[in-house]
Amino acid sequence: LGLLECCARCLIGAPFASLVATGLCFFGVALFCGCGHEALTGTEQLIETYFSKNYQDYEYLIDVIHAFQYAIYGTASFFFLYGALLLAEGFYTTGAVRQIFGDYRTTICGKGLSATVTGGPKGRGARGPQRAHSLQRVCQCLGKWLGHPDKFVGITYVLTIIWLLVFACSAVPVYIYFNTWTTCQSIANPSKTSASIGTLCADARMYGVLPWNAFPGKVCGSNLLSICKTSEFQMTFHLFIAAFVGAAATLVSLLTFMIAATYNFAVLKLMGRGTKF
Repeated sequence: LGLLECCARCLIGAPFASLVATGLCFFGVALFCGCGHEALTGTEQLIETYFSKNYQDYEYLIDVIHAFQYAIYGTASFFFLYGALLLAEGFYTTGAVRQIFGDYRTTICGKGLSATVTGGPKGRGARGPQRAHSLQRVCQCLGKWLGHPDKFVGITYVLTIIWLLVFACSAVPVYIYFNTWTTCQSIANPSKTSASIGTLCADARMYGVLPWNAFPGKVCGSNLLSICKTSEFQMTFHLFIAAFVGAAATLVSLLTFMIAATYNFAVLKLMGRGTKF
């Protein structure tokens, strides 16, 4: 085969849904973990500088922030590895599915994988057992691990449920900072509110960030407006928004992975092996 024809056949067998989902997963996880880590650091600095004068008040908060930052490192490592595995699984099962429909003629590697995934012939011809090609053996070994989309569907489903909780939690700091920013806008434009500027406050205690005995715990009026104008507040607010967007992109990628793996599993079950659910 010519080079162009081989490339065309490879493109026909490429799992485009898995490719898009992998790109979204890597982008979303990198955005969520990187921006989330820096946003937590900025929050720690804001609390220390403006909302509490006693270290005992926010000691527990600092421990929680550091725990989340360490968890972010593990989350990033896990999702990059799992995304690569899902992409490999997409390549293998998509090639097998398209061979079933006759849309994709596999190479030596594809034949080895599809034989493992779909339960096809094991390499016996008219002259008896044929010596398997070394590349085919490697692909058959990989197929035993990656040619089972049902396992990936279950794992991805559980991860999607867990990530829904992460996505919901990532919206909480955005909500807190947005409320603070809205209060600052009211202080900057007193004509748009009937309340006194001195009564417009941002209280970290009401969100559970600090205990109720923390002092001062809240900042009001012009002091709050000066905080909102600082680069630390603006940067932290935008970093939390970026982390929220990254969590949303990761959630979309997991849903895409799950849909693609479920489709491949259904086709291989119903047509590749001829069994019923």
